[in-house]
Amino acid sequence: MNTSVRHRTTPDLSPCARALAEVHEHDGYPVNWPAAPDTWLTPPSLLDAWVAERHGHIAGHIVLSRSGPGDAAPALWSARTGASPDATAVINRLFVAPSARGHHLGAALMARAATEARSRGLHPVLDVLASDTAAAALYERLGWHLLGTVEQDWSPTRTVTVRCYAAP
Repeated sequence: MNTSVRHRTTPDLSPCARALAEVHEHDGYPVNWPAAPDTWLTPPSLLDAWVAERHGHIAGHIVLSRSGPGDAAPALWSARTGASPDATAVINRLFVAPSARGHHLGAALMARAATEARSRGLHPVLDVLASDTAAAALYERLGWHLLGTVEQDWSPTRTVTVRCYAAP
């Protein structure tokens, strides 16, 4: 098999950071390049993380996190369903290296993270920059539901528009 998804390990962080740098150069993600990419890939609210491999090389990454106070998608999902935002898990830090796209790695990573969220009794949600139409198209192809579009403060001088989604 040429592709696989597995749990991320500590030695994976450097190759993940290199792949993230390629994504940043190609797509501008993440918008705010982190001073320490391997730390950015491991947020404090981390529940679990996975990598996608293609031909033995790390080609993609995804994180499942607890919802935090600044997360818009859990709040929108809570308002829609009446459940607590604490009943969600946030999918984030998703990327696939430009050279590995077109092989369903993003969909495989999404499926793995969503399955893990549900196994923990949590509903998967996420947000994406409104300008990232390719990512939004992936989520919609996978059957995710648009909860709404909101403005978020990403820094004292930067406000962005994000689309918030919930898994089906």
